[in-house]
Amino acid sequence: MASNAAATREYGPVYELRLEVPERESDWQLEIWQLPSAATPRLTGPEHVGTLKGAALRIVENRVLKRLARMRIQLGVIKSGKRRTWALDEDMALSFGLLFRVLAPMRNLDRIREVADGIDSMSREEAGYWLGMAIHRTHPRRVLAALRLLLTRP
Repeated sequence: MASNAAATREYGPVYELRLEVPERESDWQLEIWQLPSAATPRLTGPEHVGTLKGAALRIVENRVLKRLARMRIQLGVIKSGKRRTWALDEDMALSFGLLFRVLAPMRNLDRIREVADGIDSMSREEAGYWLGMAIHRTHPRRVLAALRLLLTRP
């Protein structure tokens, strides 16, 4: 598995998970960033993929922590004003990036759970398609609104 991760870093897109705890806030946030690599020559610096914090993060926190634990990533304790980073594989980054982007503006707890369940059940290709649409379209909010609508019951 270590050689797989090394090969992915060398030839595939490189993603990073960042945990940040602001100085004056009790809320923490998780961010996904895509880093420049041979597979992404268009990038000259890190590109933001998605951020999740607040109520939406608290609702899906257990789900996110379980998936990170499967990759042997333990967030642990971090002091205010500090940041920690971990490398992510492409599959996890696509799924988390889409989850973070879709859930960020949501407030309805039931709908947040429904959308998170829908994203968890997506294949890698489907998550990549929706994340690409959400990042590279002229009106990404419309794409994310459409996905929220598709993943929730009326």
